[in-house]
Formats: sequence, structure tokens, C-alpha cells
Amino acid sequence: MGTHLYHHHNTPKTHHLLLKKLIIWALYTIIPLALLHLYLFPLFSPPPQPNATLSPSSSSSSASSTTTTTFTSSSSSSQAGIAELKKRPSRPRCNYSDGQWVRHSGEPRYSGTGCKTIKEGQNCMAHGRPDTGYLHWRWQPKQCAVPAFDPAAFLRLIENRHLAFIGDSMARNQLESLLCLLATAEEPELVYRDGEDNKFRRWVFRGRNATVSVLWSPFLVKGVEKSEATGQYHNNLYLESVNERWASELDGMDVVVFSVGHWYLHPAFYRENGVVLGCHHCPEFNYTEIGFFDVFRKALNTTLREVSRRHDSSPGTSEKLVVVTTFSPAHFEGEWDKAGACPKKEPYKEGEKEMEYMDAEMRKIEVEEVAAAAERGGGKGLRFEALDVTKMALMRPDGHPGPYMHPNPFANGAQERMQNDCVHWCLPGPIDSWNEILLEMMRRWKGESK
Repeated sequence: MGTHLYHHHNTPKTHHLLLKKLIIWALYTIIPLALLHLYLFPLFSPPPQPNATLSPSSSSSSASSTTTTTFTSSSSSSQAGIAELKKRPSRPRCNYSDGQWVRHSGEPRYSGTGCKTIKEGQNCMAHGRPDTGYLHWRWQPKQCAVPAFDPAAFLRLIENRHLAFIGDSMARNQLESLLCLLATAEEPELVYRDGEDNKFRRWVFRGRNATVSVLWSPFLVKGVEKSEATGQYHNNLYLESVNERWASELDGMDVVVFSVGHWYLHPAFYRENGVVLGCHHCPEFNYTEIGFFDVFRKALNTTLREVSRRHDSSPGTSEKLVVVTTFSPAHFEGEWDKAGACPKKEPYKEGEKEMEYMDAEMRKIEVEEVAAAAERGGGKGLRFEALDVTKMALMRPDGHPGPYMHPNPFANGAQERMQNDCVHWCLPGPIDSWNEILLEMMRRWKGESK
């Protein structure tokens, strides 16, 4: 190429001018290409995970289920694009909900015979369950890891704070798991109890001035529970209002964990603003059968809106984390009052068990309503999260008390009729993993994520 350029202009002066032009031409070509490369560089970065979602970084309220990743939006101008390069892109969050149970040779974090706060019906060890294989599994997400529960770290995060579990017996089950885990570092002191079956209780960890409570509210909204003793066989729900029993204490709570669902499967009448909307399983009454999915969504929507409203209307309210633990499937394979209702001794393998329609729909409603609550915003310092445990719970048919909800159920041989619990979880057991993930969510909330 050089020989051709200088063939007819072979003088020093001409050679110097051509070389100068060539350098200028090169600069005008290279600089725009370099700028174009800088602007387009993000396009060649590794793409986000398929489950990633876009959300504004300036939102005063944030949410993510355990499957959500947050990225900042890209700019439409080259200057904004180059400025964005100065920021390190956020790493995708761990998708805790997608994984498998793997064998774990270590011992459980606590003993069922040693922890003092386990409800009797979930104390499978003390009730004589002979197999122990259900104790030796850990949840392993596909693309990350869940660290072993650190009770000291959890207590540090709730120091001078109040953590409350609100909901039905699944909320209590998760609470009692957490208390057993924390008791390995410091024994909780029971300072309050009220209601039948200890439905309202409060503990204090004096070393950290940390409070942990459980409040019974199986619908979250205002409701009257069915009672065979009074001949009332249907629940009555009032969907426009939350249950003031827990809502009246909301301002004093720093972390709230809602967990409901199973009571919505029971027969019920639904009312809103004085009007009967319909019912679920009430053929003997002249009401429209409307099922429970839409009602469940409406009740959760009412609850999360009220949390936001009260947070906004309370001057000086501190930051608050609101968690919704998603629906935990039951595993009845036969009649609830016969032996062998939940006989499995190992977790399901990947692909062995698909999520059924009802479980999937309940989970979907919860995840969507949490995301909607965050999108609406809820004031400075209010954060919504979905603790998405539905799949990991589905995979553990071996983790329920079954007949060991009662002490030594086979002491007198197998009985024709034998009550089984295939809904709640043995302690220790799979539900301990829920709280391992809750700890990671709280670390992220307080900016301690590694």
C-alpha cells in the first residue's frame, strides 16, 4: 500500500504531507470507533438471568421475591450511557426458590428434645419418630448457596428491634423453628402469652434487646373463624378491613413476616362493605360459589395496602421489612385419619413431582401482590419481599409429623383410625431452611450482603 501511495510523489516534502494526512485520517476514524465501542459496551456484557426484572433504582419502596433481580435502566443518550459505565453493574440476586435438596451429613442445628419452644405436635423426635433421614438434607439453589444459619448474626440484625410472625399455624411453625435456631446462641425469655393454644406470644432476647412475636390471624383481614362448638361451620371474612388485633401493633414492628393460605381452603362466606360477595363450599345456602383465589388476592391486597398506608401516616416511623412467606403445599396421599397418609422417607427428585394447580396459583397470587405493593410504593424505608418457599416445600413429603403428631402412635400397634399431620413440619426439619433464607434477606435489607 505504501509503495502505491508514493509511486508518483517520491519527494521528502510530499512524503511528509501525505504522512500527516494519513495520521489525521486515522485519528478521525479511530476516535469515533472508540466512542462507539464505549457506548455499546453494555450490550456485550453478560445478559441478565431469564428471571430478571427491571425496576427503577430511585423507588422509595422496593420488592423482590427470592427470584427477582434488580437492574438500573439503560440511558437513551451516549453521555448517560458512558456515565453508567462508571458504575459496577449489580450482580444478579440469588434465586433461592429454584434448586434441589441435597444430602447433608452434618447434624441438625438443634435437637427436638432440647428446644423448649416446639409445639408438641411438631416435635417428631420427642414423639418417637424412628427414622432420621429427613434431618440430613440441605436446600441447594442452582446458581448460589445458602449459608448455614448464623444465630449470632440474626440476633445482631434484630438488636433493639421487633420481629413479628403474623398468620396461621404455618407462621407459628416458622416462628418456632426460628426460636430453636436462635436459642443455640441465647435462650429467649417468654414475656407475654394470650389466647387459646398460645396464639399470641412474645419473647425477648435480653442480650440484644430483641423481641420476637407471633400473632394469630389466619385471614389477615377481619374474620370470624368457624366453630363446631357453636354450630358455625363456615368462616366469615370481611375483605375491606384488616384484623386490628395485629394491625394495632404494626407501628412497633420492624420486621413483619406474613404467612397465610390454608384457612382459605375452608368453607366461608365473603363480605365487603356490607355486601355478600359469595361463598366457598356452601351448597346449602343461596349464595354464589366464587371459590377462594380471588378472595385470597383481595385479602392480601387489602393487607399490604394497609401496611403502606399506616407506614406513611406515622411520622418518624423507622424502616420496615415486610415479608410474605409463600404457600406451603400439603402432602396427603391418603385419608388424613388412616396410617400412611404421608409415608415418604426422602425428598422428591427434580422433575419427580410437579406443582399442582392450587399450590401454583396461591404462590402466584402472593408473589404478584408483593410486587404490586412495592410498585405502588409505601413511604421511605418500607420494603416488601416474597419468601418464595413453595417449590422447596413441595419437594419435601418426608418432613411432616404424619402420625407422630402424637407421642408414640404405634405403641399399641397400628390402629384402624390414626390422625396424621401432613401439613406442618417436624422441628428440626425442612422449615429451618425458610429461616436460613430469611436471614439472607435481612442481611440484604441491612446492606450486609456479601
